[in-house]
Amino acid sequence: MNKTIAIQGAEGSNHHKVARDFYGSEIQLKECMSFDVLVDSLLDGSADLGVMALENTIAGSIIPNYALIDKYNLHITGEEYLHIHHHLMGLKGQKIEDIKEIWSHPMALLQCKEFFKKYPHIKLVEDVDTAEVAKRISKENLVGIGAIAPKIAAEIFNLEVIEDEIQTIKDNATRFVIVQTQESNNEIDEINKASLKFELNHKRGSLAAILNVLSDCKMNLTKIQSIPVIETPWKYSFFVDITFDDFKNYKKAVTIIEIMAEDFKVLGTYKNGRK
Repeated sequence: MNKTIAIQGAEGSNHHKVARDFYGSEIQLKECMSFDVLVDSLLDGSADLGVMALENTIAGSIIPNYALIDKYNLHITGEEYLHIHHHLMGLKGQKIEDIKEIWSHPMALLQCKEFFKKYPHIKLVEDVDTAEVAKRISKENLVGIGAIAPKIAAEIFNLEVIEDEIQTIKDNATRFVIVQTQESNNEIDEINKASLKFELNHKRGSLAAILNVLSDCKMNLTKIQSIPVIETPWKYSFFVDITFDDFKNYKKAVTIIEIMAEDFKVLGTYKNGRK
């Protein structure tokens, strides 16, 4: 695997874990501190593939990422549903009583807030990225500073996990997608999911008609997300995920919806990541 994979965040992050799950540990990583930078790296050719979080069971859809995929005509070629585990880590030999401050991404701090109520001596400090903090603690030998990060970060940066599974809601998962500038070359017999985007006139029953087509063609609707069309008030783009057993039925549905909807686009065809 000689291709370069862009991830949002640093080595040791959940995005990195997804990249490893898809392409193995011997991969070339390009760390991006924002999703905009990730997309730029795909467009300028400094990365071949990107890993992008798209929705979370607690926080919901990451709307700006839908917009980025649409605006820059990126193609979804795969997906993974990753259970999110937050672990408290620091330099080896420290106990939780030794930790004075926790530096982490605001979302990670929020998802672990209940745990830290038991430790009022610890100050919670917002930072840019979970894994980047772990890397900094290791590199700068920061005593008394803890990070909230995936276990992969502790392994990579030789830190010690002080407390396991500190997230408040234990059943928390994020859907990640693999994106690239070229269309998917997935084999037809592997494809059982598609992501579509279209716009509709603001007429009664227009969305219902599309949903009926999906149902008639034996498509299973797993996600529908509306996003306002900025240039046209009260008009919306719809992003739809569908799963299916027969690729021929999918092609039939696409052929019909292309006629019925405006600005229709197939964002990707790939293998369903749900086990």
